[in-house]
Amino acid sequence: MKIIGLTGGFGSGKSTVAKFLAELGAAVIDADKVGHEVFKPGTEAWREVVGVFGQGIISTDGTIDRRKLAKIVFRDPDARARLNHIMHPRIRERAETLIEEHEKAGADIVVIEAPLLLEAGWKSKVDEVWVTSAPQTTVISRLREQKGTLESESLARISAQLSDEDRINQADVVIYTDCTLDELKDRVVDLWHELRSRI
Repeated sequence: MKIIGLTGGFGSGKSTVAKFLAELGAAVIDADKVGHEVFKPGTEAWREVVGVFGQGIISTDGTIDRRKLAKIVFRDPDARARLNHIMHPRIRERAETLIEEHEKAGADIVVIEAPLLLEAGWKSKVDEVWVTSAPQTTVISRLREQKGTLESESLARISAQLSDEDRINQADVVIYTDCTLDELKDRVVDLWHELRSRI
């Protein structure tokens, strides 16, 4: 079984590439979704996060308002470090369980889609690192169109992450996503066939 770590900057096209890989037959683990699971209301992680960041981040339904939390942590490196200290070990533990489940089910390619794969020190847990990359102007435009994200918010998130250059230097595969969806899908299909030939 091959484990691919798929990472990249905010708005760089990770989720689109992950969707194409899932359609091709990969078992995909979305670290962001795992994060949602591990800090559902009432969980230990939820209590710790609320304890650190206060009641102001709680939505009316009791869940943590991720947008409010993001505004805090992407402007404050210390706050971001505290959040990562709470979340990363739990997400990693859950992801490892999911990998085992996929292996038992017979999956031969598992993709971990994780924005902070390299920052969290997970490189040693995967066989290959695939990085999505797009110019900053493209990323800002995408986020404005898709999520209504203000340019200032996008820039705060981008500056809080590893640079594209740092990610690319640690990558086994770089997927440039500044292209049409059809062109991107063709690139992913080619990479998929090349990967399968090495299993």
